[in-house]
Amino acid sequence: MARAIILMMDSFGIGGAKDAANFNNAGANTFGHIAKFNGGLRIPNLNRLGLCEAAKGASGAYPEIGAQMEGILQYGSKYGHMSEISKDKDTVSGHWELAGLPNLKGWGHFPPEYPSFPADLIEKICNEGKIDGILGNKAASGTVIIQELGEEHIKSGKPIFYTSADSNIQIAAHEKYFGLERLYKLCEVAYKYVQPYNIGRIIARPFVGEKAGEFTRTTNRKDYAAQPFGDTLLDCLKAAGKNVIAIGAINDIFAHRGITKGIKGAGLKELWDLTLSEIKSAPEDSLIFTNFEDFDMLWGHRRDIKGYAQGLEYFDSRLTELAFCLREDDIVFITADHGNDPSYEGTDHTREQVPVLLFGKKIKSENLGQRDTFADIGQTIASYLGIAPLNYGSSLL
Repeated sequence: MARAIILMMDSFGIGGAKDAANFNNAGANTFGHIAKFNGGLRIPNLNRLGLCEAAKGASGAYPEIGAQMEGILQYGSKYGHMSEISKDKDTVSGHWELAGLPNLKGWGHFPPEYPSFPADLIEKICNEGKIDGILGNKAASGTVIIQELGEEHIKSGKPIFYTSADSNIQIAAHEKYFGLERLYKLCEVAYKYVQPYNIGRIIARPFVGEKAGEFTRTTNRKDYAAQPFGDTLLDCLKAAGKNVIAIGAINDIFAHRGITKGIKGAGLKELWDLTLSEIKSAPEDSLIFTNFEDFDMLWGHRRDIKGYAQGLEYFDSRLTELAFCLREDDIVFITADHGNDPSYEGTDHTREQVPVLLFGKKIKSENLGQRDTFADIGQTIASYLGIAPLNYGSSLL
């Protein structure tokens, strides 16, 4: 009997994507540039597990993390770097591919310039959502556009619609003056009408504050993701009677499918606390899957190198607690879904390879080298937990 644990460091790319130029991301390297511009990183456990070796394999150079103390995690570790075969660099595609369902067609996208959204689409959303119109209607940074349009939103009651380089409509509204539940219902309406456009997500972006310069987004974000177009690892595990414990954004990313226990949470500390609690108590034949979204949402998109570096060091420090929670047959994966280089131009995701670190009490150390798809993780877990093979990927064991 066994368990599998996935710690998804949302956006933690390690450079080296062969098709990066196709996404206008040549030279992007989230890990490498954070280490360089921060003047080093204290990540002894991740280093001990082979992260820097994986990064060198992907990008051709070791990241400049500086001298490290000996890591607490003294397990054997398989380490490597994975390329993505999905046609987008978004969160949903990265997660689904890891779970054995690559997005080979790609998503639809709205143009960045005003007006981004078709007039007939907005008309349908406004009519059913009972709103007098929208603000924004362009590609924008979410933290910027609420400062730009927040006061007008409060006065007019019109929500702020915007998009990004990813496949989405993001809807920002004030929790007090517009209402959180009203925002959620509006996003449900938008999700219904956006289906013909093959859009990956509608994202509710609530915020608070009274005037420009003081508006801040809250932790009550909610994603309305497209339904997976086939069975994922999560669906297959649930159908086989296994336990699938989804923590944080995993619930929304998989449209609440294939999950036997969904746990809400936000923030790096809370998500780690919830993850360790579940590892201590989850039964055998379980998958525990956590998305640590702060790396992407707070530091990657906001181009905050210092914040990202501090988050990496905090993440590493919590791995010492993990060591005391693992059972004899547990296997743990540390990986990512795409890049988001905080030193790169713009505020969007970057096309990069991602690390795969696989460890446990019975794992023997091995350099896995280049892996051709994120789906290798899903295939490994399918085999390890004793279900039928998935359609994509090769086992790492």
